[in-house]
Amino acid sequence: MKIKILSFLALICVINIGGQEVKAQRKGFWQQKVDYTMDVNVDEKAYQYDGKMALKYSNNSGQSLQKVYFHLYFNAFQPGSMMDYRLKNISDPDKRMVSNIGTKEKPILQSRIETLQPNQIGYQKIKSLSVNGVNTSYKIDGTILEVTLPTAIQDGETANFNIEWTAQVPEQIRRSGRNSAEGVALSMAQWYPKMAQFDEFGWHLDEYIGREFIAPFGNFDVTIHLNKNYVVGASGVLQNPDEVKGYQAKAKVKASNGKATWHYKAQNIHDFVWAADPKFIVDSAASKNGIKVYTVYLPTDKEVISNWKTALGLSTEFFDFCSAKFGTYPWPTYTIIQGGDGGMEYGTATLITGGRNLKSLVGVIFHESAHSWYQHLFGINETVDEWFDEGFTSYVEELAMQHLFEKRGAIASNPLIDAYRAYYKLALSGKEEPMSLLADYYNTNYGYSNEAYNKGAVLAEQLGYIIGQENLEKTFLKFYDIWKFKHPTPNDFKRVAEDVSGINLKWYFNLFINTTRQIDYAIGHVTDSEIQLLNKSNFAMPLDILVEYQDGSKELFYIPLREMRGEKPKENFEIYKGIKRTVLKDWFWTNPEYKISVNKAPKRITIDPSLRLADVESANNSLTR
Repeated sequence: MKIKILSFLALICVINIGGQEVKAQRKGFWQQKVDYTMDVNVDEKAYQYDGKMALKYSNNSGQSLQKVYFHLYFNAFQPGSMMDYRLKNISDPDKRMVSNIGTKEKPILQSRIETLQPNQIGYQKIKSLSVNGVNTSYKIDGTILEVTLPTAIQDGETANFNIEWTAQVPEQIRRSGRNSAEGVALSMAQWYPKMAQFDEFGWHLDEYIGREFIAPFGNFDVTIHLNKNYVVGASGVLQNPDEVKGYQAKAKVKASNGKATWHYKAQNIHDFVWAADPKFIVDSAASKNGIKVYTVYLPTDKEVISNWKTALGLSTEFFDFCSAKFGTYPWPTYTIIQGGDGGMEYGTATLITGGRNLKSLVGVIFHESAHSWYQHLFGINETVDEWFDEGFTSYVEELAMQHLFEKRGAIASNPLIDAYRAYYKLALSGKEEPMSLLADYYNTNYGYSNEAYNKGAVLAEQLGYIIGQENLEKTFLKFYDIWKFKHPTPNDFKRVAEDVSGINLKWYFNLFINTTRQIDYAIGHVTDSEIQLLNKSNFAMPLDILVEYQDGSKELFYIPLREMRGEKPKENFEIYKGIKRTVLKDWFWTNPEYKISVNKAPKRITIDPSLRLADVESANNSLTR
């Protein structure tokens, strides 16, 4: 795509939060901005609401816009929608979204959307829409609202939209909805007309069939009018805690016609979520760095209450842990809300199911909170680069669980070994597809889940094997400094890793993301003076080879690849301490064989004792003579 290069002032594209200014790295970088002011009036008995939105949309694209687009996600929850048909035709539909109308032995799965009655479906209907005070034409096609502008929005201009809409909250099937399985009245995700993302790749107009999202950054000012007996948890900062139920012991609830008013503000996020139930209770604690963490949940029994209180304390530790390793959390609050159908991240908040054992509860909180970095702080495109979002989040989650929940000390080898094992199972299943596939288009949910979550996590951990663990940690922090709030691509992350390490990574990102090639090395013939190594696959990697000699001494051989144009530094893993490291000449990927000359008889040879090389067949990775 030919992209117009912007002026120097636009090119530096400075984002300022917390007073820190960092220039974007990618030449020609630009992004749109959108600010929402919303007022919604909820009829909790009918599960319907009326909304008013004043929206400012800033065009920084370098071109004029004749049309803009919004997402109307609730429209997916109607019989005959694309989401409905996806459930009917995918071989392994999400179990949360289907009913078994057969038997346990012979299941017949039916889309839950197919059976929704008119008073159970979801919808968002536009009542009026104007741009800069002029009524404009529009059409709704599934979950996309297409707006034809009366006058084009020129580059550098900000347009003012005013939208009024009415909506019905669907039965809880996926993320959003009413009356969840755990009894939460309202889980309000994807609940408002949401401006679609427009960037250098064009408009992102994905029909909603159950995957995740991309949107421009902006500020939110949201007012919710709801029955005064309800408690709300939401994105952002509550502006009037002394006027609503749940947040202050001495609050005097202000009500008009039986409804209280909840007022929230949030800056520089790209999605806003809320949930409500009259039985919710609210707890909170501050991290050492001053992040106020809220929990909003149903206190169904003593065990549930105990688990949530323990999880709250661990959550405050989590935000400090991640701020040190992945960049400072930039918002003042984070809210963990019981609702939805599992776990889903939003701006400064998450919806999770809450009736879990302690480890499960902490794990889902850590995972969704980690999305504050990968995806919300960076605005990663989850519809295109799902592994960059879910995989890196799974990586963060696992490190935090081992450090904070399991209280492990120094990790001797691969901390992501469970993700590796899941990836190996996928790779050998015949169901693996290239990880660059658009999230919606995987043939199976099994393939999507394991590639997005597990193979994506493997990519991150194995990157540390290639460039060195210390360089990986530096890469995460430098990436944060350069790309926070800027919608980076995987290539932007790769370029930062290359800059930090001095290693060329084109081959690794291309083969691991765009193909289903597998890594498989083996130890061949061994004599007292020579070790033969074999690449039995079509995926070349650098190797760490640990040799234990007959005399009891050890030596670590490092073999880089020619295309790396560099080498990783010696690492400080416990298993390598005190062991001599010898760097050998490059292994050419065009040569399936490599020989190491040794001066004394080997007793045991091990390929990658740290277990970070994603070798699908480990049985031939060690040999004892």
